[in-house]
Amino acid sequence: MGHTARVSALLWIAAGSLAAWLWLLLFQGGFWRTDVRLPPRTDPAVWPSVCVVVPARDEASVLPAGLPSLLTQDYPGRAEIFLVDDGSTDGTGQLARELSRRYGGLPLTVDSPGEPPPGWTGKLWAVRHGIGLARARAPEYLLLTDADIAHAPDSLRELVAAARTGGFDLVSQMARLRVESLWERLVVPAFVYFFAQLYPFRRIGRKGARTAAAAGGCVLLRMEAVERARIPDAVRHAVIDDVAVARAVRGSGGHLWLGLAERVDSVRPYPRLHDLWRMVSRSAYAQLRHDPLLLAGTVAGLVVVYLVPPVALVVGPALGSTATAVLGALAWLVMTGTYLPMLRYYGQPPWLAPLLPFTALLYLLMTVDSAVQHYRGRGAAWKGRTYTRPDTVPDEG
Repeated sequence: MGHTARVSALLWIAAGSLAAWLWLLLFQGGFWRTDVRLPPRTDPAVWPSVCVVVPARDEASVLPAGLPSLLTQDYPGRAEIFLVDDGSTDGTGQLARELSRRYGGLPLTVDSPGEPPPGWTGKLWAVRHGIGLARARAPEYLLLTDADIAHAPDSLRELVAAARTGGFDLVSQMARLRVESLWERLVVPAFVYFFAQLYPFRRIGRKGARTAAAAGGCVLLRMEAVERARIPDAVRHAVIDDVAVARAVRGSGGHLWLGLAERVDSVRPYPRLHDLWRMVSRSAYAQLRHDPLLLAGTVAGLVVVYLVPPVALVVGPALGSTATAVLGALAWLVMTGTYLPMLRYYGQPPWLAPLLPFTALLYLLMTVDSAVQHYRGRGAAWKGRTYTRPDTVPDEG
């Protein structure tokens, strides 16, 4: 009786896993597709003014690969860069000025915001300072980008043209992350794959849709939408600031677009598993709103959706249940098939696709570790600075 019960339980769980994958494949906004790129666009008759805000803290190692790509943008309109040096100790601000003198191009202002007051998390205080500097120029658009992002020479004009043509208040491209080390190959494409599964890009671009997200490395905002959504003050608590900004813009009636980048790349290396672990665990539990029930549900979901298929395939025959093995194999096949387009986008070999359950296990452990860090009293962190969110912070304005 006990053996029969175990076989029956595993059979039903494997069936549930396959059902989950079929639902994801057919009804989750085509999350697995990688053809969501900048929408059709035409050059405007008059190019609007743009201010670029770059929050930076201890970025001297990546700044020479990122900042020159902004300074040398081929933009027909008026554009200016504001780099906010948030208390760097490695000479980030001085290096930025040297790069500006060397490359010329767009005007660069380097300024520092001072220590953030209570209630501000991550890099949003630096962003707030940069937006304050930009307001004096009265730009029509604002580009928020990171110091480790390298833009193609026509990146800014393509973003602006897409925003103007499509009537978007926010246009964001998910920069192509580096995939050179073994761990980067295993973890990075899966990171984008999981993100797209949570926030299907095709849904975000639909006017009036509820799904809202952005990728913080490259976010173009219409200044009118910034003021209407009270950015960044309205999201100053947010650890996952890019998604929070997108939600604020959507909540104020804005039209969003998010897709994969073609020539916008992150130059930041993550050579060790520790580096990637820290990147994910920094915000994983915040994504779950620090809710233990959501954490338990997420862990259970990851187990059923990603880990059960290979277990069912291996354990099913050992228990004498061919049906369990077949269900597990089918679920694993659908999983593998939906992952292949992301691997192709990152130029990775297809044999990595069947390893997705192993990567999902790593993400499960990272998420649990993120919760452990939270309950140990560690707040949100940005570049070595930790922030503790107060229980109550009065709204401004």
